[in-house]
Amino acid sequence: MTVVLLTLALCVVPWPSTALPFTPGNMGNLFGTAEEGDGRILHRSKRGWMWNQFFLLEEYTGNDHQYVGKLHSNMDKDDGNVKYVLTGDGAGTLFLIDEKSGDIHATKRLDREEKAMYTLHAKVLDRRTNAELEPDTEFNIKIHDINDNAPKFAKEIYFASVPEMSEVGTSVVTITATDADDQTYGNSAKLVYSILQGQPYFAVDSENGTIKTALPGMDREVKENYQVVIQAKDMAGQMGGLSGTTTVSITLLDVNDTPPRFANHSFRMTAVESTEIGGAIGRIKADDSDLGRHAEMEYSIVSGHDIFNIVTDQATQEGVIIIEKALDYESKKDFEFRVEVKNTYLDARFINGRQFHDFATVRVTVEDVDEPPVFTRNPYIFEVHEDTAAGSFVGVVSARDPDADNNPVKYSIDRHTDLERLFNIDSVNGTITTLKALDREMSRWHNISVVATEMNNPRQTTRVPVAIKVLDVNDNAPEFAMSYDTFVCENVKAGQLIQTISAVDTDEPLVGHKFAFSINPTNPNFTIEDRDDNTANILTRRDGFSRREMSLYFLPVVISDNDYPIQSSTSTLIVRVCACDSRGNMQSCNPEVLPFSDGLTTGALVAILLCVIILLMIVVLFAALRRQRKKEPLIISKEDVRDNVVSYNDEGGGEEDTQAFDIGTLRNPEVMDANKLRRDIIPEMLFPFRRTSPIKDNTDVRDFITGRLQENDSDPTAPPYDSLATYAYEGSGSLAESLSSLESAATEGDQDYDYLSNWGPQFKNLSDVFMTTESLNEEKVA
Repeated sequence: MTVVLLTLALCVVPWPSTALPFTPGNMGNLFGTAEEGDGRILHRSKRGWMWNQFFLLEEYTGNDHQYVGKLHSNMDKDDGNVKYVLTGDGAGTLFLIDEKSGDIHATKRLDREEKAMYTLHAKVLDRRTNAELEPDTEFNIKIHDINDNAPKFAKEIYFASVPEMSEVGTSVVTITATDADDQTYGNSAKLVYSILQGQPYFAVDSENGTIKTALPGMDREVKENYQVVIQAKDMAGQMGGLSGTTTVSITLLDVNDTPPRFANHSFRMTAVESTEIGGAIGRIKADDSDLGRHAEMEYSIVSGHDIFNIVTDQATQEGVIIIEKALDYESKKDFEFRVEVKNTYLDARFINGRQFHDFATVRVTVEDVDEPPVFTRNPYIFEVHEDTAAGSFVGVVSARDPDADNNPVKYSIDRHTDLERLFNIDSVNGTITTLKALDREMSRWHNISVVATEMNNPRQTTRVPVAIKVLDVNDNAPEFAMSYDTFVCENVKAGQLIQTISAVDTDEPLVGHKFAFSINPTNPNFTIEDRDDNTANILTRRDGFSRREMSLYFLPVVISDNDYPIQSSTSTLIVRVCACDSRGNMQSCNPEVLPFSDGLTTGALVAILLCVIILLMIVVLFAALRRQRKKEPLIISKEDVRDNVVSYNDEGGGEEDTQAFDIGTLRNPEVMDANKLRRDIIPEMLFPFRRTSPIKDNTDVRDFITGRLQENDSDPTAPPYDSLATYAYEGSGSLAESLSSLESAATEGDQDYDYLSNWGPQFKNLSDVFMTTESLNEEKVA
């Protein structure tokens, strides 16, 4: 049983399968038997699938589906019981199979550059049972390439460079194009390179795209940039092939093939004689058409010159002529020297037969200027002893006019450098003297400036520093090196060390200090021991000291030096008598506490002090609490606070309703100011309402206020400070009783309204209105 895959090329390759029993119907020409000598029958292995690669042209342009090949199995008896099934890449979409005949077709136009090969699987099934008649077998469909892609370069323009003067055939750059067509099939992707623009300077290798120089002696100074157009064509360059182009911008790199040259071989310049050493007097320039380091030059003076020198300005490549020694118009006015220029970096390929240096002559003329005076020395250093009297000689400075006129010079001291006016100078001869006595211990050096000025031209001045050193003279006596705190214990023994003293001296003898210490030899309490190292020990001369007898001892110590003349001073050492423990540690040195030793102890004194501090703190705290409890009253007035109570008897008015009443009105309601009207409303009556007191003696008001006062006075929760209590009294009712219509008589009998007049003038108008209305009603009835 065999399945055969047929392709357009009809290339058949056997595919081994599992061994099956041989049957006469299974293509016996492909199978055979053999009989061995032992009688066993051998069977040949069955080839179940015959498969091949299918080849399909890309970019098919037909209207129908493109035929790929046919799948057929020897299990197919052409009775319709066999079904062919296709799976894998593109099965059912790109590739369709006729399940009865096994014909495979491509449904779409395929592009090899997208996918060059498809892998599929073929199955043979029984149509009725779907049982596999043949095992799953893999095969490929490979897309045949056609020349449908032109060569392409990675960039539209390339940049490259090559040194100028390069030999013919020097490689510049290699550029390659790519072709998406199949490299292994035909000539669709076989490229050939050619140059379309850039001859005769450059050429290109047709196979690998390497651009090379084609013309000798290309000079960057003549032409620096070249545009070369390169073409890549497929189909091995044959007719009908596709092509692509790119541009290569080639720059010639500079080499040192041009020597420096002076455009003018003679230079002339002037220099004033006052030019400082190191100052520039002029510049010269040579030309070099090279670039970068190849154009770098260095200048030098031929055979050397001790007055002038030349250095190279690296930024401008100019030669700068500078002064090495001071110029003097009076000595020499004209100079001439030769300057050489050459490249710093040389190229050995171009040295032979060419001179890479050049020469020029420089002439310098010195111009005369009016120069300031010149001192013979700079600076001056003088010495003078500190005990020198005022007017003593210090030193002499000297200056002269360097010009040919040799004008006279006068001298002066810059007083900004001699604020204390310690020195003076003779304006004619430059002699410096002292104006005051000098003290080395105040200042060891004095630095002043002396000014020399031409008499004929005061603008020409020169300064020179003068340093004056003050030499030491032994004019200061030694003294204690520090302030000593010395004590002696009451229980001290004779000969015990209580203090080591040392001395200092502001003078500086040449051989160093040597101090001698001494005290009165008849001192009964203390003695001194000189240690010969500029220190001395103070020792006790007797046993025991008492603070009650004397708490302080003043010990004069004489200190002398060994310089000439000998200086000495007396310094007093204060020695306190203190109570000490058995090991000599100080405990107390205050003699005032001794009388209290039998009475109050130190602890008792401290306790008393603490009690005083606590009492002071309590007083301060109490005062602070009193201040916190004292508050400002709600209303500050010299009159009764109740006189300022504001009454509001309606909801309107706001801040404008501030009509106050006094306590007299509350005590006597009959005495009410009837003329006080509210300012925020318009009065509705011509005459103000006057209420008649319900009770003549106002007993209800007094009882109300008295009760409220007693309640507040006996209230335990009332505040301790003065406060304002407000009492609201509603009164005992109106004499008119209720005016409500609800209590009116049910009958419509005649009513007498004369009683309304008794209520006051306010009700008189109301009475007249009712009586007039009633009369009118009677007339209508009549």
